[in-house]
Amino acid sequence: MSTLPDALDHRTSDHPIVPLFLQRWSPRAMSGEPLSPEERNSLFEAARWAPSTYNEQEWRFLYAVRDTAHWETFLGLLMEANQAWCVRAGMLIVGTSCKVMSRNGKPNPVHTLDCGLAVENLLLQGASMGLVCHAMAGFDRGKARAVLGVPENYDVEVMIAVGRPGSIDDLPENYRDMDRAPSGRKPLEEIVAEGPFAF
Repeated sequence: MSTLPDALDHRTSDHPIVPLFLQRWSPRAMSGEPLSPEERNSLFEAARWAPSTYNEQEWRFLYAVRDTAHWETFLGLLMEANQAWCVRAGMLIVGTSCKVMSRNGKPNPVHTLDCGLAVENLLLQGASMGLVCHAMAGFDRGKARAVLGVPENYDVEVMIAVGRPGSIDDLPENYRDMDRAPSGRKPLEEIVAEGPFAF
């Protein structure tokens, strides 16, 4: 049985950072075991404390737990390629964000950024708990809006699969190599420049 690797065995930072940033990665192998309500609440609690413009907290998360009434609906939102491995997740989440400010009704230009900050909090919390958390763009946003009743003043942003680590051997064969080691990152000089854009 091939187990998921420890990211810290494969990743090192070029400069000092909290190890949790290296520990967080996006494998696909999950065991199919359910998450406890306490675990789910810890993930959403971490998301709750993300920063946002004017403290709007404009993210809204919808979720389904495997083997419950909403599971097939959420699984059916995913592209077929993602369904192939998400079928073993313990929970699927849809992240949305309000496009207008609650304080004045004006457009919120950073609602997507703020939702992303909340998602990252959730992903880091999951990593700290030893869970697999994999954010995805491969799903039908229009269908999600329709079947989940998402209002027009909200954007459907992301889906996230969460579960306990599983065996790489249980993945469809074309996904197994992707879970054998976490990906690396570009060096700072490729993503950071002092002054004007110079890449």
